[in-house]
Amino acid sequence: MDLQAAGEARKLHLNELEEMRLFSYENAKLYKEKTKRWHDQKIQARVFEKGQKVLLFNSHLKLFPGKLKSRWSGPFTVGQVYPFGALEVRKDQSGREFKVNGQWLKHYWGGEVNREKTSITLEDP
Repeated sequence: MDLQAAGEARKLHLNELEEMRLFSYENAKLYKEKTKRWHDQKIQARVFEKGQKVLLFNSHLKLFPGKLKSRWSGPFTVGQVYPFGALEVRKDQSGREFKVNGQWLKHYWGGEVNREKTSITLEDP
């Protein structure tokens, strides 16, 4: 049994493991950069202007989920646009104004929102 040769073989094996570890870190870094670039391409910038109609994400429904409840409430009217994405919105019925983060808003393109419950009766053919 040659201890010198065994020590050299052990050092070579440890160096190979270190190279594999560094290679895997480099691959993980490249993968993260690539997926970040792909996600950033898919993000659409939302530009809000004064007087525009928007919908507000209702985070309370995340805690108490309703199967068919919409998590978007509104429509609200944009009152003032602050720098760095903050907005002042106003509820049309109550006239209450408050500041929100622009990431919680999305553009409202529809008409009147009917919030009443509706039922559909199905008849047998």
